[in-house]
Amino acid sequence: MRAFALVALVAVAPLALAETADGVSEALVALEKRSWEAWKNRDGKFFQDFLSDDHVEVGFGGPADKAAVVAVVGSPICVVASYAIDKFKVTQFDANTALLVYRAEQDTKCGAMTVPSPVWVSSLYVRRDGRWVNALYQQTQAPKPAAKEPGKS
Repeated sequence: MRAFALVALVAVAPLALAETADGVSEALVALEKRSWEAWKNRDGKFFQDFLSDDHVEVGFGGPADKAAVVAVVGSPICVVASYAIDKFKVTQFDANTALLVYRAEQDTKCGAMTVPSPVWVSSLYVRRDGRWVNALYQQTQAPKPAAKEPGKS
C-alpha cells in the first residue's frame, strides 16, 4: 500500500488540460506534485479523483488497489514530515499513455514503520474522458549516497 510502500504518493486530481508541445510533461509533473501534497495532507478525496478505477499500486508491502490506497491516504496511520521530488522524466507512448519517472525522498512513518527513502518512482498515466488519471504507481528503493569521511573531500 502506498502508505507502506507507496508512500511517495503520487499526484493529483485529474484535470482536463489544454496542452502545448510540452504540455503533457508539465501537466503530469504538476499532477504528481499535487499528489505528494495530498499524501502529506491525508487527502483521500484527492486520490479518489486522481487514481483510475483500475489503479494498481506496487509498494514495498505488495500490490494494492484504488480502494486500499484511498483508505490509507485518508487515514491517520501515516505521517509525512517532509518530502522532496526531482529528476522528472516523461515518456509519452501515445496520445493517451505516458510514464513519469522521478526520484523521491521522504521522512514518513506509517505506524512504527519508517517508509524507505530515497526511491525511484514509476507513475503511469492514462488519459480517460479528457483527463489524466494515475493507473499504476511503483517505487524502487534507491541506494543512499555514501557518507564522506570527516576531513576528506
